[in-house]
Amino acid sequence: MVRVPFRAAADRVRHRLSQLVRPASRSRTAAPKASRATVRTGATAPGVPEAPRTPVPGDLAAPAPRPWLRALGMLAVVVLGAWLGLLAVGSIRTPVGPMDTNMTLRPSLTGGSKINVAPLGALELDSHIAPLRLDVDVDRLDPERSQALVDQPERFSGLQDEVTRDVAAGTGELAVRSCVAVISGATALGLVVYRRPRRALAAGGLALTLLAASGVSAYATWNPKSVLEPKFSGLLSSAPSLVGDARSIVTEFDIYQQELARLVTNVTKLYDATSTLPVYQPDPGTIRALHVSDIHLNPAAWHIIASLVEQYEIDVIIDSGDTMDHGSAAENGFLDPIRDLGAPYVWVRGNHDSTVTQDYLKKFRNVRVLDDGKAVNVGGLRIAGTGDASFTPDRTGPGGNKAAAQLEGARLASALRDQERAGTPVDIAVAHDPNTARETDGTVPLVLSGHLHRRINEQLKLGTRLKVEGSTGGGGLRAVQNEKPEKVHASVLYLDRSTRRLQAWDEITLGGLGLTTAEVSRHLPEENLKKDPLVPPSSSPSPTGSGTRPTPSP
Repeated sequence: MVRVPFRAAADRVRHRLSQLVRPASRSRTAAPKASRATVRTGATAPGVPEAPRTPVPGDLAAPAPRPWLRALGMLAVVVLGAWLGLLAVGSIRTPVGPMDTNMTLRPSLTGGSKINVAPLGALELDSHIAPLRLDVDVDRLDPERSQALVDQPERFSGLQDEVTRDVAAGTGELAVRSCVAVISGATALGLVVYRRPRRALAAGGLALTLLAASGVSAYATWNPKSVLEPKFSGLLSSAPSLVGDARSIVTEFDIYQQELARLVTNVTKLYDATSTLPVYQPDPGTIRALHVSDIHLNPAAWHIIASLVEQYEIDVIIDSGDTMDHGSAAENGFLDPIRDLGAPYVWVRGNHDSTVTQDYLKKFRNVRVLDDGKAVNVGGLRIAGTGDASFTPDRTGPGGNKAAAQLEGARLASALRDQERAGTPVDIAVAHDPNTARETDGTVPLVLSGHLHRRINEQLKLGTRLKVEGSTGGGGLRAVQNEKPEKVHASVLYLDRSTRRLQAWDEITLGGLGLTTAEVSRHLPEENLKKDPLVPPSSSPSPTGSGTRPTPSP
């Protein structure tokens, strides 16, 4: 008698599972066994008429589940399995012209296509109506294929046909991969749920049927004119005002094709210029800091910085601001490559950077954001800085007011003096505006800034050295529109590890978009030159003892 409650509980569980995963015939054949089990337990006394049976939970003689419930359960297994299959293996990496892309099919209620162009944003096309959406992620511009276009300009005339062939080949491979992913996912999940090969194969077949129906629907509703009405997001939301009406892109495609090819050529040459820079042998007695500024949303700057970090074995990167153009949240994705630059990153806010930008960078593990005179120890140096007093894009704040910049500099100088009194003197101060930086004279050996898009090296009256860096972004994306591209500037600072004083610096200048020159010039502080009168200014020795350094012009 003790086993009866346990047997009834087991019957309830089996009955509920059978409603979803077992056919009706299995339930009907189990009914006599349930009746015999009831007699054995003594539920009906001898000689007493048996009362009408009322189905209870757990009774295997209960009516079979409705067919539509079984069909709904099968459909849920198929959809979930197909989706998991697409997530696991339903994407391909394929080249499209000089670009590397990742194509994926995703379940969707509205269909269409989405093209992600990181970090600029995305555009969506109402290309078709089907329960599947095509996602295309543009990962990177391949330097080798771009260089091939540069070396063989005649290939630009066939670039459009090449892109068309690449897209056709990619979508064909994606279709095959998606079929395999959908069938495998649905079959595998069906086998886990039903534990019967026949029903698992039925789930795989149904998945293939649904995918084929989706393909037919996409083909029947294909709308090639959707390119005329794209939906932009992120930074690309301003694309219509920048590149003109989408219809003009179609009607004047040759012009846009030539401009795109020219941009590809310029960026490729820029990569080549950084790869030719000579490399120093590491010196354990020297701290190497890379000073960059005014990137202004130019993605090519990250490749340049990464190349310099690797070649010079940089200990810390110092960015004196204006990394953005508008400081909007949509631009934040542009900052993500900072995580992979290979060195700690110290940053202060410029007049084109917002507190939204600042808060986003604070989340990066390798980034130290400086503001209000905050000081940190990074790469063997103690660095303090402050954000810019104004924010230019939305015209808030003083907007370039020299007095406001000087007031911010006075606050920074006060914080530096507090650090000195506390026994933790600062080695380098950082501010975006040179007017702010000048106010720190006498409180720190070296102060760095940017903002002017040109270099300044000045020994201030009370002994502080002011170094203003040019634009590491070559003026930003707007440089593509200029008749003469702005040069790309960065500097490598060499500081003594024991005294943490500036010993020398290299000024690195690249020709900018469309130019292929790369210049590296060595400079020593005047006080260092006076200590060694045998060294002429034109042949300054390397702080690593490697002698003079050539100035390449590839």
